[in-house]
Parts: sequence; structure tokens; C-alpha cells
Amino acid sequence: MKRMKIGAGVVAIALALPVVLFGQKTSFDFDKTANFAAFKTFAQKKGTPANDQFVDKRITDAIDAELIAKGMTKNETSPDVTVVYHVSLKEKQDISTYNYGYAGGYGPYGWGWGGGWGGTQVMVNNITEGTLIIDIADAQKKQMVFRAVGVKEIDVQAKAEKRDKNVASAVKKMLKNYPPPPDKKKK
Repeated sequence: MKRMKIGAGVVAIALALPVVLFGQKTSFDFDKTANFAAFKTFAQKKGTPANDQFVDKRITDAIDAELIAKGMTKNETSPDVTVVYHVSLKEKQDISTYNYGYAGGYGPYGWGWGGGWGGTQVMVNNITEGTLIIDIADAQKKQMVFRAVGVKEIDVQAKAEKRDKNVASAVKKMLKNYPPPPDKKKK
């Protein structure tokens, strides 16, 4: 995945989402010294788009909806944090082998091993794996405070409604731990 310098407070999301995702894996990390309770407003900035205007709109809408559902307000002029998403698609091959056949027979002393037939079939499937990264940065300090990463196999044949659902679900899962819970040891 290509890394980019994140400007004045950014939330970056990198996820390949032009299609349906299967078995999404997510992770997150954050600045343990950041005061997440102080972040009330956000704005989105340009990151690495999916090169598909429909997918990009789904992602920005899903980020807006998720942050607003968490009690934040969108503020394009003076946000507390900025959000940037990055999308990366990678073509991969899934190679599976299947053994088949018959290996028994009638031998000189009755039923047992004595011959047979069989083979191995190799299946090669091309798959598209998408990565979406969401970075959230403190707009005043210009430092990243939260990053979520989602990786998933994408169904490039998915219908628009399924794509809407998949993107919204992916962003929700990725931002599930934002803001992170306060450190109990600090109290």
C-alpha cells in the first residue's frame, strides 16, 4: 500500500470497495496521549480515491454518517480533526487443489489396495483484495491520532445496493473503536 504524508489533521481510510467484501479484517491504532474527548468537529480532506466516483461518494458518506452518529459535527472551516481515506486494490491469485479418485481394488487375498485411478485438479481464481485506511488527525497539532485499516476480498460483480451496504458496514466496523476508550490507568 502506498503511504502518503497526511496534512493538517487528517483521517485516512484505505479500502478497496468497488464491490462486495468477504470476511473483512480490521485493525486500529491510536495516540494514547490524545484527548479524544476534545474532538467535537471534523472535516474530510482528499486522500487516495478509488478512481470510481460512486465508490468515493459511498466512502465519504459512510464516514460522515458514522462520525455524526458518534456525536461529532461536520465543520469544513475549523475542524478539530480531519479525515482522509485511501483506497488500494490488489489483484491476487487463490490457488486450490482437489484430489479425487479411487484407490481400492481386489487383491490376491481379498479386498485391499491394488490399484485404482485418480488425479489432482488445480483451480486458480483471480481475486481483488481491497484495503481501506482511515486516518484521523488533530487539525491543530497536525498529528495523526487514530488509524483504522480494513482489508477484504471484493466482489466486483456486486449490485449498487450491495456496494452501499458493504461500504457502510466496512466503515462502521473500522470506526467501531473511535474514539478509543479512555485509559483507565490515567485516573
